[in-house]
Amino acid sequence: MSTMSIILPAYNEEKNIAVTYTTLKNLLEENNIAFELLFINDGSTDQTWDEIKKIKDPRCIGINLTRNFGKEAAMNAGLHNASGDCVVVMDSDLQHCPNTLLQMYQLWLEGYEIVEGVKNSRGNESLVYKIFAKTFYKMITKLTHIDLENSSDYKLLDRKVVNEINKLTERNRFFRALSYWVGFKQTTVQYDVLDRVHGETKWCTKSLVKYAINNIACFSIAPLQIVTCFGCIYLFFALGLGSYVLIRYLIGHSLEGFTTVILLTLIIGSTIMISLGIIGIYIGKIYEEIKARPNYIIKERFNDEYEA
Repeated sequence: MSTMSIILPAYNEEKNIAVTYTTLKNLLEENNIAFELLFINDGSTDQTWDEIKKIKDPRCIGINLTRNFGKEAAMNAGLHNASGDCVVVMDSDLQHCPNTLLQMYQLWLEGYEIVEGVKNSRGNESLVYKIFAKTFYKMITKLTHIDLENSSDYKLLDRKVVNEINKLTERNRFFRALSYWVGFKQTTVQYDVLDRVHGETKWCTKSLVKYAINNIACFSIAPLQIVTCFGCIYLFFALGLGSYVLIRYLIGHSLEGFTTVILLTLIIGSTIMISLGIIGIYIGKIYEEIKARPNYIIKERFNDEYEA
């Protein structure tokens, strides 16, 4: 029988671990689906790891990271440690509708190798969060030419897809885009984002902005091309203005306008600083990649050898 591995990254989710385990176990057992649950504790500061260790089920494996490496790293740890014939990545707070697993599994049996969960609605997210998310995904869709609007980390991947993603050596990852990039036979299922059972979202405005900048830099060089475009625009502008000033000088009319000079200096100077900032982000990514540090470190595993 084929086995489904479910990767569940968890950061400060102590109140959700038990209910998530029970919900998924009951759902999969009722539908005769062999499964493996991998809870990835991403450096939680509460009792999340203790709650994971309370689960006495050989089909549930706990992986404790040494610190908070971030969700992308936690998902990567899960992909490297999952052993199932198909692998699902979903949130450990049950906002990713569990019943959608059944649709994903059926489509996988029909031959699809990647089944993407597409948000039909975003649930009770704040207005600021919804606007930011919509803007970010429109921007990255335009920059990468990959349709990520309403996309999520909720996906089912065939074993061969997981193996190919695990071969990639890059440290800075964007899982949602990588699953498109590898190709294979893909399809989608729609789901409604459910309300959190316990607790609040761990994403704040600062972390969302950092996440957006990191993923755009990891998966697109378009910002660097924008810098080049600015350079070309200012070159033509400088040639035109220089010609105008020279002609005025030759006919005996010197150009006045100290305010204009100051404004031009401020505009060009700020553009140069922004451009250097963009270049700096990419140089920083290169620096992180050449150090070749792992993007996660496992402190301990739980339940590998548990006997019922």
